[in-house]
Amino acid sequence: MKFTFVTLFSNLIEFYFKDSILKKAIEKDLINYEFYNPREFSTNKHKKVDDYLCSGGAGLLMTPQPLFDTLDEIKSKNPDAYIVFPLASAKQFRQNDAKRLAKKKNIVFVCGRYEGIDERVIEEYADEVFSIGEYILTGGELASLVMCDAIARNIDGVLGNQESLDMESYESDLLEAPSFTKPENFQNLSVPSAFLKGNHSKIANLKFQMSLCKTQYYRPDKGKNNEK
Repeated sequence: MKFTFVTLFSNLIEFYFKDSILKKAIEKDLINYEFYNPREFSTNKHKKVDDYLCSGGAGLLMTPQPLFDTLDEIKSKNPDAYIVFPLASAKQFRQNDAKRLAKKKNIVFVCGRYEGIDERVIEEYADEVFSIGEYILTGGELASLVMCDAIARNIDGVLGNQESLDMESYESDLLEAPSFTKPENFQNLSVPSAFLKGNHSKIANLKFQMSLCKTQYYRPDKGKNNEK
């Protein structure tokens, strides 16, 4: 899969692909990425990409022309490009979205700045819009990276062990159960004894109960279908 980022600040994104899982995915040719800077498409003599709001008010808005031309260029080279806008006012991005989008060939993230993007760009080009939470960021780069990471790890072969996806939070209606490693006792804090006895049925039951408790505590809006 190819991830394309439309951004004024590619350095805020590129570092994330230099280490760990995504670096290995690139080396295995499972994913790749590219950047487009709308400033390079601006017809303004000063290469401006922002202007004041027509309605008045504080701040500046990214103007249509540079983004229209940028996205037209992307679509001309990649007709199957799927264009996503991170927006604070959009529906929330969820694990099911990450799994669904992992089947695409090319995802384009359009990263807003300033007070956002002229709505005409979104109406003309957006295939989907997402929010990553009920808060405001200074730009769309971080939100794009969050979604990119969540999508990439659902591509076959990106994770070393695909089975690690099966028991994660949001793969069911429950949050993932707590996990433990060695040593079995650390500063008088012990691993639950059932985890050490090799009875897989009891371990599975305990994990379910712990997952249920964790969900009820942190996300009481979820897990109701699993209550007994």
